[in-house]
Amino acid sequence: MNLIAENLRVTRGYRTVFNGLGFSLSAGGALILAGPNGAGKSTLLRILAGLLPVEEGDARLDGVSLRADRTGFTEHVVHTGHLDALKPAFTAWETLAFHADLYGTDRGRVAGALEALDLGFLAEQPVRVLSAGQKRRLGLARLALVDRPLWLLDEPTVSLDAKSAGRVAEMARAHCAQGGMVVAATHIDLGIEGAAKLDPAAFAPGEGTVEVRDNAVLDGEAW
Repeated sequence: MNLIAENLRVTRGYRTVFNGLGFSLSAGGALILAGPNGAGKSTLLRILAGLLPVEEGDARLDGVSLRADRTGFTEHVVHTGHLDALKPAFTAWETLAFHADLYGTDRGRVAGALEALDLGFLAEQPVRVLSAGQKRRLGLARLALVDRPLWLLDEPTVSLDAKSAGRVAEMARAHCAQGGMVVAATHIDLGIEGAAKLDPAAFAPGEGTVEVRDNAVLDGEAW
């Protein structure tokens, strides 16, 4: 499986965030999004997650067009954003059971997903009593719950201590080792060998737009 993005353009309000953005990523690969606040890292992740429309250009995941078949594209994607998508009244177990139903996953996997983020002992606790770090880990537990090849991670280690951040990095490395793909906006080193980097700000109008080719990111010419 591979992911190819070509000539993506996004405008927010009256400002073009980026234009002509493109990259390619193969199975087992990772792309780390870098750059200052407002560069478009979260915006790019939301586009690939199907949460924002594609204004120009397209992305294809194993040949499935995001623009022509958003549902087919996003069936292969799991996205974790700044918000953890948690209901305070649900227990930790009920939260993942809800997501299991949403993603079409067996609820029997919930216990394992909780253990993967060291949350098993909190399974029956309501979300409202969890700490910020525990809530973050519960939101990330979806990664261990569903089998989808493309992980889109937006600052996944925010609110996490060093041990938990290391656990998330380990999960990302294992996902790539098994042939998955990771696109992440993160300030920590996930330790994924051969990970490429991309700064969306390089594609902002007037900021030295980079010529886009299929291998522009992977050969080091896009930043």
